[in-house]
Formats: sequence, C-alpha cells, structure tokens
Amino acid sequence: MNAGNEHLARGWDEAAAGYEQYFVPRFRPWVEAAVAQLGDLPPGPILVPCCGTFPELDLLLEQFPNREIVGIDLSAGMVRLARERVGGHDLVSVVEGDASTLDPRWLNACSAVVSVFGLQQLPEPEQAIRSWYDALRSEGRLSVVYWPSVTEESGPFSLIKELLRPGATDSDLDLTTILGAAVDRYELIKFPITYTDAAEFFEAYAHSGPMRATAIARGEAFVEDLRAKFLERAPDGEWTHHPAARLITATGR
Repeated sequence: MNAGNEHLARGWDEAAAGYEQYFVPRFRPWVEAAVAQLGDLPPGPILVPCCGTFPELDLLLEQFPNREIVGIDLSAGMVRLARERVGGHDLVSVVEGDASTLDPRWLNACSAVVSVFGLQQLPEPEQAIRSWYDALRSEGRLSVVYWPSVTEESGPFSLIKELLRPGATDSDLDLTTILGAAVDRYELIKFPITYTDAAEFFEAYAHSGPMRATAIARGEAFVEDLRAKFLERAPDGEWTHHPAARLITATGR
C-alpha cells in the first residue's frame, strides 16, 4: 500500500464507527438511487468497490437474494463493520484491498458493479471507473454515485471546502469520455440532509467523515481553529441543505 493509501485507510479506520452511525442513514437516498438502476441482470456476481460499511448490501439482498455479492474496501475498520453487516450470508463476502484497479479475475465476470461515495476519494478515479466497467460481462450494469467537485452553492459541504481550500476551483470529472456510448445516465441527483446544528455537523465531518484523514495529518490544533471559523460563519440552529451527487450508469458490451 502506498503512503497516500495508508493515510486514507487510517482516516477511515478511525471514522468507521461514527460514519456508520451518523452518515450512512443520511446518505441512504443516494444508495437507494444507485441500486435502483440495476434492473434485470445477467448471471454473475455483483461487485461493490469502496463498499465502506456496506450500506448497499440490504438493498442488494432484497433484489438479488441468491446472487454472489462481494464488497471491497481499503480500510480495515470499514471492512470489520461491513463483515458484521454480512452476518451469516453464505454468498456475501468482503475483501480488504484497493478498489482502484480490480483483480484480473473480475474481468468480464460481473453482472453488476455498484459503488456509492467512493470514487471521488480515489487518486485516479478515471482509471478506477474504467477498471470497474471492464469487470462487467455483456449486458451487465455499472451504477456509481460520487460527489462532484461542486456539490452545492451554499451549505456545510461548500463552507468546509472554502475554509480548507480558499479560492480553489476544481475541474469536474467527465466520465462520459471514458465510457463513451456505454453511458445511459449521467446526471446530478439531490436529496435533503438535516443536522441539529452546525456544531453537530462539524464534529461528525471532522471525526467520522471524509475530513478525518486531514485532521490526523494536521493535528487537533488545526481542527479546533477550523471549527471556530466554521461556526463563526455557519447559521444558528437546525441546518438543512440539498447537496447534489453525480449518478453515472452504463451497460456492459
């Protein structure tokens, strides 16, 4: 594992339990949207790269109860919780490993690849989605949801980003150029998320969310300074926002 991946894995190891409790329920609508795109599938296993705590699993089991389902995640902490979710399902397994480039054994073997909120964390997302698409057999389905570079004009996600990277302008991924004519949906989908207040959100985001790796690298003094700046600019009381995630689906050739 390279140094960047080690840093990312440690951050998610520490965040895993809090992420499962706090963010997984709030992200459920996007998981439902991703799984709903699968429809009728050809024979073969379903692969879930960057599965985290495996929130896709219950929905997949409802639709495909007799199908092999395999989750892959880099974080040992996430994998532990994912395996707890699997329980005694004989056809379901979770692999600890890098989902950026899939094992060659999956090439042209899978009926579906579904992933929610993992792609944007990978160092080379274009390479990853190409690998995921290549895992599909003919008429298999790819369904991926990820956070684009801009998720909202205002809200806690945009405020955190502005404080962490003032003035930054990121170019968005254009995955249609990678998958070409295989793409059948490429759109933004929004759902509301509500927090009791800004302090609750910041605590979760810094300790149980995607900022955990940054917090580890830069230390608690940095986190406390960022918290003060965030709360100074955040609204009082309950906070609801409507972030937009990108959904991309494609059919295997």
